[in-house]
Amino acid sequence: MPALSLVTLVSLVSTVFTEQLDAHPPHQQQHGHWAQICSGNPTNRIRGCDRYGCGNFGADRHSGKGKHAGVDVICSDGATVYAPFSGQLSGPIRFFHNGNAIDDGVQIRGSGYCVKLVCIHPIRYHGQIRRGQRLGKMLPMQKVFPGIISHIHVENCDHSDPTHLLTPDVPPLPQQAQDGRWAAVCAGNPTNEIRGCDKYGCGYYGAPRRDGKGKHRAVDVICADGATVYAPFSGQLSGPVKFFHNGNAIDDGVQIRGPEFCVKLLCIHPIRYSGQISKGQVLGRMLPMQRVFPGITSHIHVENCDHSDPTSNLERGKGQRE
Repeated sequence: MPALSLVTLVSLVSTVFTEQLDAHPPHQQQHGHWAQICSGNPTNRIRGCDRYGCGNFGADRHSGKGKHAGVDVICSDGATVYAPFSGQLSGPIRFFHNGNAIDDGVQIRGSGYCVKLVCIHPIRYHGQIRRGQRLGKMLPMQKVFPGIISHIHVENCDHSDPTHLLTPDVPPLPQQAQDGRWAAVCAGNPTNEIRGCDKYGCGYYGAPRRDGKGKHRAVDVICADGATVYAPFSGQLSGPVKFFHNGNAIDDGVQIRGPEFCVKLLCIHPIRYSGQISKGQVLGRMLPMQRVFPGITSHIHVENCDHSDPTSNLERGKGQRE
């Protein structure tokens, strides 16, 4: 091949490779999860339930006739919004099609993902953006839905569940055996406080069950309906785990087995039933216990696989404070 032609070919290949590199930065592949989306919410915490509904993927919409095809990431009105990954912008995205104060948004496609971020005003609708770069600001949701938990509607372009991608990267914790105390299990309950007594019974280990004929072989950790649930320790998931075996609204759960512990978390819907999970990583969401037991203290049923008492591992649960 003539020298000039070889130089031209090498130059062309180099140009194409550079363009590909710009569109798909190699460091993106190192991130198994997306970056923080909203200032003030470093863990991409998902909206629970309020009078307008719930923010988890698959939540009821249109009076039960539809399902939520996105995830609502908590974000205060006017807060700065960031790009979850690098990619190409396109828009605007209109969700309501009525011109209200939050009817704006943008799509990002790149790095193996495609997502729509709605109820935000982007700094632009076209061009490239980098992971973690300022994307825009949260619009005034309180003007449209007073009292709602303000949030960004995050919807994958293929309508799949983005929940696991919104979880911050949590490195494996080899020191698990050195720290016998588990992480917080439920958002809003950082001390793993245990349910006291209500008209349905008590939540501590060994509490009476079946009119005194049985004992509670678990601990009930307080958790509001719809709240985010976290893995108490690193391990292998398996399930589903059914407690009631009647298909009610809370008959779901998962088991985690790690090097030191094995536990079943019930009355939750996990993001998946198999694979590895790290301590503190989003595991799923609390199911609507009030639908099944109105007036109960909503809680996660935490049961060791060997039926031993998990109270001491739950850190400063009720009755464990000094």
